Amino acid sequence: MESDPIVARLRASGCVFAEREAAFVRRHLIDPGDVERAVTARASGVPLEQAVGVAEFGGVTVAVAEGVFVPRRRAEAIPVVAAASRPDARVVVDLGCGSGALAASMTRHLPRARVHAVDLDPVSVVVARANGRRFGFTAHHGSWWSGLPRGLRGRVDLAVGYLPHVPSTKVDGIHPDFRAHEPRSSVDGGRDGLDHLRAVVSPMAEWLAPGGAFVTLLSAEQAAHVPARIAWQDEDDSVIVLDRAAVAAWLS
Repeated sequence: MESDPIVARLRASGCVFAEREAAFVRRHLIDPGDVERAVTARASGVPLEQAVGVAEFGGVTVAVAEGVFVPRRRAEAIPVVAAASRPDARVVVDLGCGSGALAASMTRHLPRARVHAVDLDPVSVVVARANGRRFGFTAHHGSWWSGLPRGLRGRVDLAVGYLPHVPSTKVDGIHPDFRAHEPRSSVDGGRDGLDHLRAVVSPMAEWLAPGGAFVTLLSAEQAAHVPARIAWQDEDDSVIVLDRAAVAAWLS
């Protein structure tokens, strides 16, 4: 018989990593009522981070909320590669920020930089602004570059983003917990998964400062079709760095 009641409830609901999830709940919640609500929500299929209200990402803990994209641990390589690529960056932007997890992580990696974040989803922006007040970045509402202050045009040293890049035909293969509780627009990247990357790349040269770069993560298969430097790779994913030359090559 299971001795831990939270583990038992999570396992009975189908959670494969029940012990790990129970530890996460206890790490972030103390009040018994909050714990009960979180466990009930998780058992009903709400993603763990949304049920608890926080996500651990890249050395920081950020607030999340129902209906907001949950930061993926696989994207933790993005801020590491970005900071190593431009350790002198003074203006950093997080495109399609969701909760602002990448922006929050970048404030830790590059504490002297001014960090901005932007997202089209108004609910995500509310959460990102709350995280921004805590971590010291500014969140804006809008679509990609056009949602940023015009004064940043030509001054962005470093841009990061975990863009929607799942091919449309594969979205239904995402775990049902996430499919049911995140906007489809936060994962669907179009026919080949690269529609949003193309949208970001098209005006990028107007926003990047000399020597500026954009860092994102794609599947290893997708990265092979993008004229960018692969800075990190594992069996499934690649973190790529796009500078002005790469953008020009792609758009030519």
